[in-house]
Amino acid sequence: MAEKVVMAMSGGVDSSVGAYLLKKQGYDVIGVTMQIWQDEKRCDIEDKGGCCGLSAVEDARKVCADLDIPFYVFNFKQIFKDKVINYFIDEYYLGRTPNPCIACNKHVKWEALLARALFMEAQYIATGHYAKITELKNGRYALQMDFNNPKDQTYALYGLTQFQLKHTLMPLSGIEKDEVRSIAKEIGLKVFNKPDSQEICFISDNNYGGFIEEEGGKKILPGNFVNTDGDIIGKHKGIVHYTVGQRKGLGIAFGKPMFVKEINPLTNEVVLSENKELFSEGLMASDINYMAVESVKEPMEAYAKIRYSHKPVLSEITAQGENILCKFKESQRAVTPGQAAVFYDKDGNILCGGVIERAV
Repeated sequence: MAEKVVMAMSGGVDSSVGAYLLKKQGYDVIGVTMQIWQDEKRCDIEDKGGCCGLSAVEDARKVCADLDIPFYVFNFKQIFKDKVINYFIDEYYLGRTPNPCIACNKHVKWEALLARALFMEAQYIATGHYAKITELKNGRYALQMDFNNPKDQTYALYGLTQFQLKHTLMPLSGIEKDEVRSIAKEIGLKVFNKPDSQEICFISDNNYGGFIEEEGGKKILPGNFVNTDGDIIGKHKGIVHYTVGQRKGLGIAFGKPMFVKEINPLTNEVVLSENKELFSEGLMASDINYMAVESVKEPMEAYAKIRYSHKPVLSEITAQGENILCKFKESQRAVTPGQAAVFYDKDGNILCGGVIERAV
């Protein structure tokens, strides 16, 4: 009997081709769309190519019909609100910059979906992520970065557990986006040229601050811009409108480029500096998830990635209690509290990852 796999279907080309490849490999494939947001005005599916609204459900349903596999819709709206939207809002209140896609991957696409899949007596779940799962000599599972694939998504998946990795298939491993679209076109899937998802799926206009003011239930108070000496140099419209490294949208001119260096929720101040003052020698990360290794007992060489588009930089990581201290070999710009720090070995395997608490 063929092994059963629940394929997370977003209605996009990646998950569609992933389902096709799994069926071709002999798996008993079930397509599932996780319904997490239904407001089409807020989640502009057709224009953005998003993955969360009613249009995505219909696209996924049509693909599953074309592939002759069963299709279901799971309502995960409440867990998405609790674990992703509320987290997103709360982090901005704290002056941090969250990554909701990482939270969604961890709590919705894996915790919730895998639990449901196992209840359906499936052996695996699968997604259309561009990532590779490897089983290492030490018996552990790890995600391995594809250095040659600009679509590599391992950074956003660092939070997966050993159990989740063991029960996950990544059918697009080793395939590039152009090839995926070619496969979709060749087999007649109408989503072959559907645009990729852009920005955050539940904020259609990219106005994070406006969304938080509308949905968060708290009044956002204006405050002071200050320089690194603490001198007041202007007024800001509320800390939720800013992130470390930001230059545009400050709403004030200084006669020279100025950037957000720090956000202090206790004093409601946004610290501005010149670009050269944004560089840091390292960072402290918390809430660590270990992947290729069980722990970091001694100082270890690693390649640190501090944002999705960041090129990994050679570093040294050391355990500091339950946290990780990372020292870069070369200073890095705009280390941002709330973002993920993911640490890879020389072969691209994720050693561990966590949430950036502060630059050091």
